[in-house]
Amino acid sequence: MAGQSRKWMILAATIWIQAFTGTNFDFSDYSSSLKSVLSFSQLQLNYLATANDMGKFFGWSSGLALMYLPLSVVMFIASSMGLLGYGLQWLAINNLITLPYYLFFLLSLLSGCSICWFNTVCFVLCIRNFPVNRPLALSLTVSFNGVSAALYTLAANSIDPSSDSLYLLLNAIVPVLTSLAALVPILLQPPIDTLSRSPDAAHKNSVIFLVLNFLAVFTGIYLLLFGSSTSDEATSRLYFGGAIFLLISPLCIPGTIYARVWFHNAIHSSFQMEGSGFILVHVDDLELHKELLSRQNSSLSLSNGDGHGLLGENGYGSQREKTGDLGCDKLLGHNQLAILGEEHTAAVLLQRLDFWLYYVVYFCGGTIGLVYSNNLGQIAQSLGLSSSISTLVTLYSTFSFFGRLLSAMPDYIRNKFYFARTGWLLIGLVPTPVAFIFLAASGSAAAVKVGTALIGLSSGFIFAAAVAVTSELFGPNSVSVNHNILITNIPIGSILYGFLAAEIYDANAYSIPGDLVGDTLVCMGRKCYFWTFVWWGGMSVLGLASSVLLFLRTKHAYDHFERHRRSISTEAVVS
Repeated sequence: MAGQSRKWMILAATIWIQAFTGTNFDFSDYSSSLKSVLSFSQLQLNYLATANDMGKFFGWSSGLALMYLPLSVVMFIASSMGLLGYGLQWLAINNLITLPYYLFFLLSLLSGCSICWFNTVCFVLCIRNFPVNRPLALSLTVSFNGVSAALYTLAANSIDPSSDSLYLLLNAIVPVLTSLAALVPILLQPPIDTLSRSPDAAHKNSVIFLVLNFLAVFTGIYLLLFGSSTSDEATSRLYFGGAIFLLISPLCIPGTIYARVWFHNAIHSSFQMEGSGFILVHVDDLELHKELLSRQNSSLSLSNGDGHGLLGENGYGSQREKTGDLGCDKLLGHNQLAILGEEHTAAVLLQRLDFWLYYVVYFCGGTIGLVYSNNLGQIAQSLGLSSSISTLVTLYSTFSFFGRLLSAMPDYIRNKFYFARTGWLLIGLVPTPVAFIFLAASGSAAAVKVGTALIGLSSGFIFAAAVAVTSELFGPNSVSVNHNILITNIPIGSILYGFLAAEIYDANAYSIPGDLVGDTLVCMGRKCYFWTFVWWGGMSVLGLASSVLLFLRTKHAYDHFERHRRSISTEAVVS
């Protein structure tokens, strides 16, 4: 029982780490000060945002470190990277030290790398301690990475609302404090052999995860209402204290577990209570999902008794049968995935049309949303909304959090309404082009807020759903390598989209005298980002078209997988 309660302490610690280490999301809060104090051009500023994203190129190094170092040591190395990267930038922006631009770039790169290391620590904690409910643990904890900007805005407002450079100091110190707070649960991890893998334990855990998701939704609403409050410092401290209380509330779970065991031993055993009216995950569905994750499902996936594969009803293999010279049929049938969960090496992955469609979907969806958030400070400033930057950052952060939570919805409603996960990915991408239509059509505060919320919701959904999609399409055992290949589109997109935005901005900017270093280029009006929104909107439509093709090419595999799951469940019930 101690092992069962400790794993929930691990989950709480993982939530804290995710919530306070998404430091790249508050870049817009201090980017304007960084630009004006140090006299950076918009292009130079965008390169710093790109450097933050380029840290993902080196995310593999955290996996290498885990081969030789304890998890707690890797966590503190990650916090040290952030302390150095953001700390030196804070000293420079406050004119305590002088740094050349290339060092700013390298420090931003180091800071971005620290985020990847923290994410790896969280993934390993969830995988080790929740072997059965792994997808629920990952989707819940990853979601909290989306609220980082809102939490940092609350923290900054509770200390000094007038100081933008304070965000850099918080980015440097808070992850270190969070690592210290998470250290005890990590050191007290339960032995793997004490973790129950029984269907009954999975059912009970699923109920707890459902409660935690409701708590997460409440946390998101709380941050949306109070995260960017313009109240005085005392009130902001009160709001920040409320947010901290919500984040530590999952620690009540271990106590609840002990109370439930006492109730079962002392009272429940005196009564005969058979059955339960609430079952979130069916036993057979659980077993099938476990087999998919461990690649031991060959007998279930590859054959259904008639010699065909998982897609074997209509004789589909890795390609459809030739249906004539219709171009559409050839496009949909060429090199089509035969089954879900088939392992793909990196070499095979890069030869898959489905992977490149998926790559374009991510590149034209989630990545655009991330670049938009990096430019949010300059967008607000150019439209005369400088006083609303914190509000917009909190809005993006909170709706990104909601989008991440929504990515788990297909798993909860699966028995009532089934839809291919690539179809959900398509639906999740729809708000992005709609948002850019709003932004291009109007420069009003309302349009910016609506557009920011929609982009945050869409990108958050894509970020969280992508791990599951990668696992299902290209194999769970290869997901760490394959997903790192997928997210190489983030730094590439950050460079290309950021360069486009910066070029359009600087082309319409004018020079104003600088107080310290030199003149600063500033652009005001809708012209600063109008064509950027048009181009980004066009790219998101391209991503939407790619997602339609990806859905049509993979729908058959998902449908057959679901039919097999249901048939196995029916047979188990009958027997």
